Amino acid sequence: MDKVKIVVAEDELDIRELIHFNLFKENYEVKLAGNGNEALQLIRETKPDLALLDIMMPGKDGVEVCRQVRSDDLLGKTRIIMLTAKGTEADIVRGLESGADDYITKPFSPKILSARVKAVLRRQDGDKEQEKDQLSGHGIELYPAMRRALCEGQEVDLTYTEFTLLQLLMSRPGVVYTRSQIVDRVRGENHAITDRSVDVQVVGLRRKLGEKGSLVETVRGVGYRFKQA
Repeated sequence: MDKVKIVVAEDELDIRELIHFNLFKENYEVKLAGNGNEALQLIRETKPDLALLDIMMPGKDGVEVCRQVRSDDLLGKTRIIMLTAKGTEADIVRGLESGADDYITKPFSPKILSARVKAVLRRQDGDKEQEKDQLSGHGIELYPAMRRALCEGQEVDLTYTEFTLLQLLMSRPGVVYTRSQIVDRVRGENHAITDRSVDVQVVGLRRKLGEKGSLVETVRGVGYRFKQA
């Protein structure tokens, strides 16, 4: 079986080598970059399973690298974890809204790093098994493989997080997901995003869906669901 490929982009040499050492022990194939430009080139060349991106890097920062990866159809399956010393909610949302799958605040222990990497990769395996070619209901169509969303036949420009949230809800219409379940399913385990952030994503999603936004129903005191047929 081929090794899982991981690109690590971190401008601080000591941290970069520490991450490399611990991932290498886990039997991952690891490629290293010291700045955003190198990271983007490595990701395009190797098409890794996962990229660990420090937000604050010379050249392109981690957020910009993440955005460019997410806009490249050939790299759509690459999972991304942000590494940063920043820990405010605004920075967390910025990192996740760029399309990252998880977020780790420095300093972190090797055990936490290993757990987060395994959780994101597990979710990747689950996506391969569960992802459908198309989801549709009440005039909304989703094409997960192409990351396309249509509302009454019109293309809707959703962020990575909004699309994944809608995909989760539409996969089981009528089923209520709590905010914590949504975070776990959309962003993986050991997340660093709050319940309030989920509410913000739902507000943005409803706005973009227009009149169809009411299909994303609030179950007071519990969470959200997609309206059943």
